[in-house]
Amino acid sequence: MPGPQGNKRVKGVQIYRPFVFGSIARKFEDNKRPPNIDPQHTHQWTIWVKGVDDEDISYWLRKVQFKLHDTYPNSLRTLEGPPFEITETGWGEFEIQIKLHFVPEANEKFQCIWHPLKLHPYGPDAEALKDQPIISQNYEEVVFNEPVEAFYEILTGGVEKGKAKAGKAGSKQAALAKARTAEIPMTATQANPYSKETEQKEHDRLQEAIKKVDELVGEETEALRKTEAQLLELRERLGQAPKKK
Repeated sequence: MPGPQGNKRVKGVQIYRPFVFGSIARKFEDNKRPPNIDPQHTHQWTIWVKGVDDEDISYWLRKVQFKLHDTYPNSLRTLEGPPFEITETGWGEFEIQIKLHFVPEANEKFQCIWHPLKLHPYGPDAEALKDQPIISQNYEEVVFNEPVEAFYEILTGGVEKGKAKAGKAGSKQAALAKARTAEIPMTATQANPYSKETEQKEHDRLQEAIKKVDELVGEETEALRKTEAQLLELRERLGQAPKKK
């Protein structure tokens, strides 16, 4: 039997959409502490879900829920539209559950991700960075496997690049076509580190690391061969050479 109208899926198609989620935390300065803040709170922080390079993602993402630590009043925060971010104050680090709810046309269940809130720097440069804003963010991709036809049209909506009609409507279509894409920017900026340029640099770095590992494996293999040859020679001298089968 055919499926319900509007639930027919586009077979053999996968569409992905990139996004960024993360947080920034700033330590309160003693002489610039905002009024009415809990005296135990040491930082102000913001957590967000947004498009790469601030691209619009509201055409596929309808609602975001942030589950904070239970010590926060109204610990389950729901945002029905962009910007998908909340700002709070606190003194401790904890994991925040993030639920991504898609637009009704998607006919998809929500997806859940986790983000560890960071208030303090770590590593060898921690002391030098202790008074700097602490940014912790991740690039992620959501994959829609065989989306329903209505959602497929939303994901791929707009007109082909270079084929927008003239006038205001055409400008709107061109903007829509540009926004509804899985492409990331060609170059990185201070505000957005995710780009084809940084992707290529990471690829080159991994290739160089693989090459180095292969060299080390070759050196260790050769060292092992020499050691086994020396061991065999010693056994033969002592009359303990292994019997040939």
